[in-house]
Amino acid sequence: MKLSSAIVGEQAGPLEASIDARWLMAYSAGLGETDPRYYDTERGVMAHPLFPVCYEWPVAQPLRALPALKPLFPQLLHAQHDLRIHRTPRAGDTLRTSARIIAVTQRKPGAFVVFRFEARDAAGEPVTTTDFGALYRGVIVEGGDRALEEVPDPAPPEASFPEYSKIDIPGNAAHVYTECARIWNPIHTDIAYARAAGLPTIILHGTATLALSVSRLLQQFDIDATAVRRVQCRFSGMVEMPSTLSVHAARQDKAVRFETRNAVGETVIGRGVLLLE
Repeated sequence: MKLSSAIVGEQAGPLEASIDARWLMAYSAGLGETDPRYYDTERGVMAHPLFPVCYEWPVAQPLRALPALKPLFPQLLHAQHDLRIHRTPRAGDTLRTSARIIAVTQRKPGAFVVFRFEARDAAGEPVTTTDFGALYRGVIVEGGDRALEEVPDPAPPEASFPEYSKIDIPGNAAHVYTECARIWNPIHTDIAYARAAGLPTIILHGTATLALSVSRLLQQFDIDATAVRRVQCRFSGMVEMPSTLSVHAARQDKAVRFETRNAVGETVIGRGVLLLE
């Protein structure tokens, strides 16, 4: 399987999304959040920091359906994430989200493709920007590496982190997250499709694993969700269901560095960092 780097520069959108309290609450509920601020329709429902993945998903589909990428869809894994929050999304927003492919590079496991999502509000002001790194397993890049701009890797940790929290992942976690986030990818809910794609079984969404990890960090370090300005990480392992994960972290002033491990100590999220205002 091969992929031409000439797809760099392809664009989609903008697509419009109306953000309402019901969607914000559903996303938090899908993560098992109990903080009442995620459900307070009197004072204003607070958005979870990872909520932007919900309105980014629809505009990703036209790019994933490009003739060069569509046949490779079963090979796609979420490999890297870099979310910048310019201001927190809120109920009543009408957001217009655009996407473009900004880089295609060869990595040892396959072709690494970076999709950039940019969301703006009705006044044209930026709300969120995300660089979504997708790995197409076993795919060879033709035409050499190309990038519209440099896409930095998250920095590796300088020291090991203590364990702070456990996350119990139930067997239906991916199905619940799919419906609450409105993100549908059959490798997360269709066991026949997942096995045909070479996976051992269905796996939890990378964004769900990341969101659950972020939730534990906010709780552990008593951080207001609206203070998060950037979330970066690498995904380095698949999360099967049911399972138990552990979150390891250290706070350094305006940053929390972390990683998430599975039950046998393997890293499933590495090089994680929350940057705070």
